[in-house]
Amino acid sequence: MIRLGANISFLYKELPFLERFAASAAAGFKLVECHWPYEHPVEVLRDHLARAGQKLIMVNTALGGREGDFGLAAMPGREADFQAVFDQALHYISALGGARIHCMAGKVPVTASSHATFVANLRLAAHKAQGKGIELVLEPLNQRSAPGYFLTSTRQAADIIGEVGRPNVKLMFDVFHLQILEGDIIMKLEHLLPLIGHVQIAAVPSRAEPDEGEINYRAVFDALERIGYDGIIGAEYQPRADTPSGLAWMRKLGVKPAAA
Repeated sequence: MIRLGANISFLYKELPFLERFAASAAAGFKLVECHWPYEHPVEVLRDHLARAGQKLIMVNTALGGREGDFGLAAMPGREADFQAVFDQALHYISALGGARIHCMAGKVPVTASSHATFVANLRLAAHKAQGKGIELVLEPLNQRSAPGYFLTSTRQAADIIGEVGRPNVKLMFDVFHLQILEGDIIMKLEHLLPLIGHVQIAAVPSRAEPDEGEINYRAVFDALERIGYDGIIGAEYQPRADTPSGLAWMRKLGVKPAAA
């Protein structure tokens, strides 16, 4: 069964952030994810989630405090900075009843040092998260959207997950990024299923609603159901216009937001 959640960092940008909970709930979304909610206290976010009858499923680690930062986990010399932003994310997701943190690697060349830094940081973070039932996900990003990003392929991600060797470290399979990076989406879903902790979707190349462009999302959804993916699919796209009018894509593709 397809379980759709709304990424309210991309959706409902026409509204202030705190108003996006109620707006997405009105459209039927009971599961929401966001990138960086840290400007709002946990208590405020908990109140908005409760009033909307929603569950927060995922956050990202903060980008970092310096100009140009786009994550810290693979950046040699900034291990303490990464653990600080990870602890922040862990506090938020645990307090809000969520289950997943996207650990952002950063924009750094792939070297023996950056690779070792990423692995060591993930091992420590996974240890902290495991006792709280929290999963970490790693997301390869395409170089057009995130030039210079450390993690750029499913093979690299799978190798790192294997080296980290912790059961709560998984792959974020973002169809938008991986279509640009590698293509062959359905075969990769089948091959990588044991590693996948979360899926995200958007049209390619526009990153708009997933009812246009080069990906047949109905075929992708059928494949996910056929192979037995039982996780959540995050709608992380940039609406062509206002978010509510763009939600017609769900009816076109025959899917609905997850009930819970």
